[in-house]
Amino acid sequence: MSLDVFFKPRSVAIVGASRSEEKVGHVILRRMVEIGFEGKIYPINPNADEILGIKCYQSISDIPGSIDLVVVAVRADVTPAIIEEAADKGARGALVISGGFSEVGNWELERKLVEVARRGGIRIIGPNCLGIFDPKDKIDTLFLPERLIPRPGEGKIAVITQSGSLGSTVLTMMRKEGMGISKFVSYGNRADVDEGELLDYLMEDEDTEVIAAYIESVADGRKFMESIRRASRRKPVVVLKGGKTSSGDRAVKSHTGSMAGSSEIFHSAVRQSGGIIVNSLGEFLDSTQTLVSQPPMSGDRVAVITNGGGFGILAVDALESIGFKLNPPSEELERKLRRILPPYYPIGNPTDLTGDSTPEQFLEVGRIFSESGEYDALFIIPLLGVPAMIPSRTLEALSELLRSSKVPIVAVAVPTTDEVDSILRELKKRGLPIFPTPERAAYALLSLKKYGEALKVKS
Repeated sequence: MSLDVFFKPRSVAIVGASRSEEKVGHVILRRMVEIGFEGKIYPINPNADEILGIKCYQSISDIPGSIDLVVVAVRADVTPAIIEEAADKGARGALVISGGFSEVGNWELERKLVEVARRGGIRIIGPNCLGIFDPKDKIDTLFLPERLIPRPGEGKIAVITQSGSLGSTVLTMMRKEGMGISKFVSYGNRADVDEGELLDYLMEDEDTEVIAAYIESVADGRKFMESIRRASRRKPVVVLKGGKTSSGDRAVKSHTGSMAGSSEIFHSAVRQSGGIIVNSLGEFLDSTQTLVSQPPMSGDRVAVITNGGGFGILAVDALESIGFKLNPPSEELERKLRRILPPYYPIGNPTDLTGDSTPEQFLEVGRIFSESGEYDALFIIPLLGVPAMIPSRTLEALSELLRSSKVPIVAVAVPTTDEVDSILRELKKRGLPIFPTPERAAYALLSLKKYGEALKVKS
């Protein structure tokens, strides 16, 4: 059965819809209205005639006609009966937001929930989850008010997460960084639909170009790795594993009722399957931002171009420490650069354009490096505080370099003024990954190297 019912339902029943703005069911209903869901919404509340101007029903059975999806935000113990009732109304999907299942040791209730759903032909995401956010298809079941957790706009990155709290933080950080999202799924205890099925679905999703997964444990290791193997042939899969230490493992068990397992074995299996392992939340976001905007690297050779000597030194240190090669340019390439640069500019790796640099020099030098065949990526550090680096000219020059470069590019730049910040934001929109430190940019570039290596293994 396709998971389309969760992302493209024609009708949704919200069990637990409330008139109280502080209740989970009220926020879910409000968000579905605010996002502009185009299908029918049926709030279920036996004590209300209407909420937010929408007619309420005492039970699912009172809804006229059939429903596609049910969102459950009531006590755990009544949830199986609700699923049974939803099945009688033709529902094929259930988002069970409610907690109180295996994460607190209530395994028997969770098994009963799944049994009832399977008998009725219903697939479940959850329980103990936030649910789904899909800005294109106008689905938002997250019980977090928009005023507190602003959502990112449409984009090409899909996020799946076992943790709702971490997922909400990812959404906030993506919004702050100007990153767009295609689909977000918080799947909690994964009593039914698991991470492997979600990967398989997102692999086929035309709106998704990069899949980012926060994983605490997996339901079926072999199945999950096969899903990564299939998906990574078509798009990058970034994986952040929680529960890497013994203390973390214990925390995972109390969080979603599952065991984290061996971190070393998990990481090795993901890498062999073509996935990209990251080790922090920051790297998780930086890598996805870079992978969605730049092609994979074909090798490990990097050219560093800067107009600040200290930044250049930190950059080569950061890059070499994680396995990149910082070869100096060949004599032929150096001669080409000498023809266009003043004699006092240090040419090497890094090449330092000094405080006299202009945006046009970054463009010319970047083009020469990218077309030389000697490097697999450009690492540029345009410090915009020097006199000739006029922000508007920098925007045009770096946009042209981005368009014409034969190799992927990452950049380091710091917003020194509101004007510079505006320029950097626009460059990000145009596809240039920009980071405030060389170390962050280096690890972002590493994701392009890892994906390039994974594609070579599969070819």
